[in-house]
Amino acid sequence: MVKEKISQEEKEIILKNNSDHTLFSWSKQAGLNPIVVERAEGVYLYDYDGKRYIDFSSQLMNVNIGHGNKKVTDAVVEQMNKVSYVYPGMITKVRGELGKKLAEISPGNLTKSFFTLGGAEAIENAIKVARVYSGRHKIITQYQSFHGASYGAFSENGDPRKHAVDSQAAPNFIHVENPYFYRCPWNSKTLEECAENCAAHVERIIKYENPESIAAILLEGESGSSGCIKYPPTYWKKIKALCDKYGILLIVDEVMSGFGRTGKMFAIEHHGVEPDMMTIAKGLTAGYLPLGALVVSEKISKYFDDKPLPLGLTYSAHPVSCASALAVLKIYEDERLVERAAEMGKYVDLRMEEMKMKHSSIGDFRNTGLLGCIELVKNRTTKEPMAPWNAKPSEMEVMNKVAAKIRELGMFTFVRWNWIFIAPPLTITKEQIDEGLEIISEAISIADENCN
Repeated sequence: MVKEKISQEEKEIILKNNSDHTLFSWSKQAGLNPIVVERAEGVYLYDYDGKRYIDFSSQLMNVNIGHGNKKVTDAVVEQMNKVSYVYPGMITKVRGELGKKLAEISPGNLTKSFFTLGGAEAIENAIKVARVYSGRHKIITQYQSFHGASYGAFSENGDPRKHAVDSQAAPNFIHVENPYFYRCPWNSKTLEECAENCAAHVERIIKYENPESIAAILLEGESGSSGCIKYPPTYWKKIKALCDKYGILLIVDEVMSGFGRTGKMFAIEHHGVEPDMMTIAKGLTAGYLPLGALVVSEKISKYFDDKPLPLGLTYSAHPVSCASALAVLKIYEDERLVERAAEMGKYVDLRMEEMKMKHSSIGDFRNTGLLGCIELVKNRTTKEPMAPWNAKPSEMEVMNKVAAKIRELGMFTFVRWNWIFIAPPLTITKEQIDEGLEIISEAISIADENCN
C-alpha cells in the first residue's frame, strides 16, 4: 500500500475539516484528539506522520480479516461494474448467493436472511419479527449488554449510554442480571451455581412479567463491549429451556461475536443451543462495507408465506455490500481464520497467565477466541475496580493514564472504565500478539502503582 505524501498544512486541513464539520460518537465534541489515519494494512494503522499503531480491537471488533485485503476490493469493483444498486424488491445474483451461504453456515435451522445495513437495524427488525410472530410484546435482555444505538436497540440495551435519553425510552424491554461469575450478584462459589442462580433469577422475572406477554429473550452470543462477561458453561442451555417452557423465542445477537471472533463461526456454537433468530453484522463484511442481517428459522419464515413481512429498508440487500460479504466469507474459509482465532486465543490465554503473575492490578481476564477483556482492580481480594462501572470523569484518572500510554506506545484498542479489550484481527500472528501485549503490560504498570 503506497503512503500518501502530504504537507503539514494539508494534515492540518484534514484535521480541521473533521473537527469543524463532523460529529464524533460517544464523546463531548470539544478537545478531541483522534488518530488521523492515513492508511491501514494487516493489523496496523498508520497516521500521516508515519506512526504505526497495532490494531488490538479490530477497530469496533469488526475488521476480522485485517485491513487492506485486495480480494474484497476486487469483488466490490466487479459488482459495481455490473450493478451498484437495485431496489430491494428485485433479485441479484449476489443476494441469493449470500443468503444461501448464510443458511449453510448458520447454526440450527436458520434458513432465511433479511439484509440490513448494520447490527442495530438487524436488532430493530428482530424485535419487530418477534412481536409480530408471537403476538406478544415484551423483550428480555441483560443489564450489561449492548445491542445498538438506534432508538429501539438503545432502549433494549442495559448499557448506561442510554441514560441520556431513557426518559423517552421505547417501552416493553425488561432487563435481567448477567451471570457475571467474577462479580456474581448471588456470590456463587462455582460456575454451575452462578448459572443456576442467574437462570432462576430470569425465570422469576418471566413470572413477574407474565410469561404470556414475553415475545423473546435476546442475548449476545458472547458478551462484548460490556466486559466480555463469559457465560458459565450451562447458562445458555438453561435459558433455552426457559424459552421452551414458556413459549418464548430465543434471539442470539452475533453482531460482535460472530464470524470466527470466538474461535467458532458463531459464538452460540460453544453452547450447543439453536436460536430462533440471529442478528449479524460487523464480521459479515469485516467492516469493509456496511451490511447486517436478521437470519430466521424456517418456522418463522414460513409464518410469512401468507402474511406480509412488515420490514423494509432502502438499502436492504445492497448488491455491492453483498459482494463484499461473499468475498469476506471466502477469505474466512480459504485462510482458515475461524480455526486461527481459536489457536491464537489459546496463545493469548497463556501469555495473559504470565501477565497476571507480573501485574497486581489484573483482577480477571476473560476471553473466548479473540474476544477478550482485562479487568483491572485496586485490590485482588476486595475486587475494587480501578474505575467503577459507568465511571464519572473524575473516577477515570488512572485508567485515562493507562489509555494514554497505550496510544503513546503505538496501539489502538478500547479502554472502557476498568477494562482493556483484546480483540485483534483474526489474521494476527504470535509475534504480533507479543508486540501488543508488551505495550499493554507497560501501560498496566501505571495501574499497578495504584493498587493497595
